[in-house]
Amino acid sequence: MDTWLGNDTESARPIRTGRGYHGPHIMQTELFRIGTRGSALALAQAHETRSLLMQAHGLPEEAFAIEIISVTGDRIQDRPLSEAGGKGLFTKEIEEALLERRIDIAVHSSKDMPTRLPPGLELSAFLEREDPRDAFIGRTAPTLKGLPSGAVVGSSSLRRQALIRRMRPDLDVVTFRGNVQTRLRKLAEGQVDGTMLANAGLRRLGLAHEITQLLPLDEFPPAPGQGAICVEQRSGDLRAAAMLEPISHRETATALACERAFLGALDGSCRTPIAGYARIEGDRILFSGLILTPDGTKSHDVALDGYALEAEALGQEAARIVRAKAGEEFFDGWA
Repeated sequence: MDTWLGNDTESARPIRTGRGYHGPHIMQTELFRIGTRGSALALAQAHETRSLLMQAHGLPEEAFAIEIISVTGDRIQDRPLSEAGGKGLFTKEIEEALLERRIDIAVHSSKDMPTRLPPGLELSAFLEREDPRDAFIGRTAPTLKGLPSGAVVGSSSLRRQALIRRMRPDLDVVTFRGNVQTRLRKLAEGQVDGTMLANAGLRRLGLAHEITQLLPLDEFPPAPGQGAICVEQRSGDLRAAAMLEPISHRETATALACERAFLGALDGSCRTPIAGYARIEGDRILFSGLILTPDGTKSHDVALDGYALEAEALGQEAARIVRAKAGEEFFDGWA
């Protein structure tokens, strides 16, 4: 078993969290393995998680190992992910490593997570959410509305594609795959006139200076979970739970419980243009959701508020309302 050795006996102290000790003499003497995709953004998220764990438990960097795991979603570049299997393409291999105990936790972008996890796994921590807005990066114009008619905008997200088409039906919207740096390179080469990326991801990569416009939430609502990092663990793993408990942000976890319930009740996947955003105000939660047809010509929205303690139920009710508004025929072709 791999271990790390500190300079003194303090290196093997029990894990302490804000609620005291978890489990009988849980000792941090073995490497704590963090699984992640290999993109620059995924690694930035894994490093952020590691830094929070180091601060929370007073542990050195060498107490952790970041394990890069190749996932199908990153290898497929020749077609939309909606044609290849959806969100699970970004998590399958990492979750297999988790179930096989090759890693202790997995760090993901919350918006990439399917709403149904494999048996034996759970999301036990959500880091404090970054700005959830979408960012436009324009080459021929600084704003989406300022692009000339017929301009080409690239995006790999069906939600963003549908929202762009709803706002600007005169634009040519094309599928645009690749990691953040690849898309920026393609933009600079003139393959498209503009592209859309998550503001949170650009900020985590130190690339916020590339943004030419931040889209307002009321015009361009985000994907459920956008801007939030989540951490997955094996169910019943007390060591992982003890490590993660002090770094989970309660308000973010509550907001995402609502958003993921909305998404799950609508059977959301990479094949479904769905937006949803919840925010916490005191003991209340305010949620707004939107469903669209892929061409952006039809949409239905919903806005609800309730007690934060009922976040999941609120998300499910919002899904029921919007589904009733749209009618079942609206969802034909989504599966």
